[in-house]
Amino acid sequence: MRIGELSKKTGVPTRMLRYYEEQGLITPRRLDNGYREYDEYLIDRVHKIRGLLDAGVPTRIIGDMLPCLHQGPEIVVTDPDPELREMLVAQRDKMTERIAFLEQNRDALTRYIEAMDITAGVLPAARTR
Repeated sequence: MRIGELSKKTGVPTRMLRYYEEQGLITPRRLDNGYREYDEYLIDRVHKIRGLLDAGVPTRIIGDMLPCLHQGPEIVVTDPDPELREMLVAQRDKMTERIAFLEQNRDALTRYIEAMDITAGVLPAARTR
């Protein structure tokens, strides 16, 4: 598929997909005419990259993590880098904090929506949490 189709399927702008390519996060095949051809498996990879970026993980760390993105729970690291591990632990901890913050905000929104529904008569008062 061409870059425009990958963009449509992933919701990631073509400019960002080119950036992913520059960073070595995705690698299209080159056709004889020089055009890039993106394989179907890249759809899932782009979604995972986007999710990691949205979680605050920098592209340099994502690049190191790429081999693990498509492996099962039995990941084998042949040459562990202590500095990379430290960065990954810090990113994981930041992500955990963000998840807790998002859960608190989601719960507050749910309570507010329920209060609005009760006021509007959509939900009976007994249904609140």
